[in-house]
Amino acid sequence: MVRDAQPPSQERVRGASLGLPAEGPGSLGGFSTRIGAFLVDAVGSALVAGLFTAPELPRNWSLLSFALVTVVTLVLFGQTPGMRLFGLRLAHPHPQARLAPWRAVVRTALLMVLVPALIVDADGRGLHDRLTGTAVVRA
Repeated sequence: MVRDAQPPSQERVRGASLGLPAEGPGSLGGFSTRIGAFLVDAVGSALVAGLFTAPELPRNWSLLSFALVTVVTLVLFGQTPGMRLFGLRLAHPHPQARLAPWRAVVRTALLMVLVPALIVDADGRGLHDRLTGTAVVRA
């Protein structure tokens, strides 16, 4: 006898608890696309820092570059260059307004530690997003 795991009406839909659609624009971004966006931002920040430290490697200066680029672009545009490249944006409690600078700073600081970003809930949101009331969604 074959049993269904759950009837369709009881399936857990990612983002439903946040009022987000299951698919398409505004739905939660996938883990692999968020990782790709992060890697683009990290490499880009290292390259920017390298412009100022050449011929030496940027070392920890790339962290400062990452923080500045991430905070400024999130506050001004709602997405980092990596997010834009991967078709993502940051959703927050006030959709019609810019992201509050404190949210961008706290989220970026936690993202730089990396571990909070890997502690995810059932929706796949990292601890850095839960603490700041944000979510990475498809643009």
